[in-house]
Amino acid sequence: MAYIEPAPLKDKENPFEAMMSRFHVAAQILGLEDEIYNVLKNPARQVIVSLPVTMDDGSIRVFEGYRVIHSTILGPSKGGIRFDPHVNLDEVKALAAWMSWKCAVVDIPYGGAKGGVTCNPREMSTGEIERLMRAYTQAMADVFGPDQDIPAPDMGTGPREMAWLMDQYSRYKGMTTHAVVTGKPLVMGGSLGRTEATGRGVMVSAMAAMEKLKINPYKATCAVQGFGNVGSWAARLLHERGLIVQAVSDLSGAYFNAQGIDIEKAIKYRDANKGSLEGFTGAEKISNDDLLTLPVDLLVPAATEDVITSSNVVGIKARLIVEGANGPTSSKADNVINEKGIMVVPDILANAGGVTVSYFEWVQNRLGYKWTADRVNRRSDRIMKDAFNNVYKTSQEYKVPMRIAAYMVAIDKVAKTYKFRGGY
Repeated sequence: MAYIEPAPLKDKENPFEAMMSRFHVAAQILGLEDEIYNVLKNPARQVIVSLPVTMDDGSIRVFEGYRVIHSTILGPSKGGIRFDPHVNLDEVKALAAWMSWKCAVVDIPYGGAKGGVTCNPREMSTGEIERLMRAYTQAMADVFGPDQDIPAPDMGTGPREMAWLMDQYSRYKGMTTHAVVTGKPLVMGGSLGRTEATGRGVMVSAMAAMEKLKINPYKATCAVQGFGNVGSWAARLLHERGLIVQAVSDLSGAYFNAQGIDIEKAIKYRDANKGSLEGFTGAEKISNDDLLTLPVDLLVPAATEDVITSSNVVGIKARLIVEGANGPTSSKADNVINEKGIMVVPDILANAGGVTVSYFEWVQNRLGYKWTADRVNRRSDRIMKDAFNNVYKTSQEYKVPMRIAAYMVAIDKVAKTYKFRGGY
């Protein structure tokens, strides 16, 4: 199964405002100067393009495409491209800023960006999607570049689309340019370890948090909301480390087994059943809402945004939440979670394993050398552990939740770099 970076669907709250509310709190605690605050709250560049594409029936349809570069203070900007009917500028702006903080938290030399096209790829043929991706790449040819802006897969795109992007950009430049994009097929310079990268980062974050909370993984229970790439890999890797995964879910519903679900069996069933758990017999079917309020030690929301809200947060019983998706907890639910004493490893830290291995892919492309899967995993695990420890230390020092601590670590790094570079 192709790796796709986790990203929210259309947010119920305005996604940019939700991101800014947390950014504002962290900036106030840091005492961030107005100059830097205003620089960091605004995207550096917003590009909107019209993309005429010839459809299979011979008609011309014009799509709207976006690329938002939030920051290039730490280095070239990095972020996925999504093809989805709900793509809009506010959403892309929020995701671009999240990428800036995510890269800064795990200390990799990237700024943040995001892109997308408002379309429904499920209603388009392979040829139409290819022509759209090539048109988007051509329109963004002066934006993209190995030292400027490096795209990746997101919702509705994958290695196939990244291969088309690399080829179109290479044609434009007149030479093969592997490092312009990450998330490519292995034969075109993709990295080993990329598929499981985000789920593995969730596992590493969860294990580090359980150690701080003195939760024995061999006696711990877990529920994973979402059983796509991120959720299924997180469930598999947590199970391998001793946790009893009592519940998993996808669009067909949630599935509960108090003795623990056989994750390998569930993955095989899903893969043989058109990507759905519908009809899975290894567990009792419950609702997705019920999954969120199970009395488990660890809850991993790894599906979409805004699943933990002000309306259901009171019922959450988990001691630890590790966010595999972007924005699964609404900003309005944060205060209740903090009052309940639940530790949350936030999205910009917990799911940064994906962009970390994207960075490794870019490094390998620049070197012209491929690392082993063991080396990729070992190095990504170390980066995730170091990032967790840094955020945890900040959380303890300032007596703030892990989410605010993660924003503080990220903003402080970008702000200091801005000063050293001599902002103007």
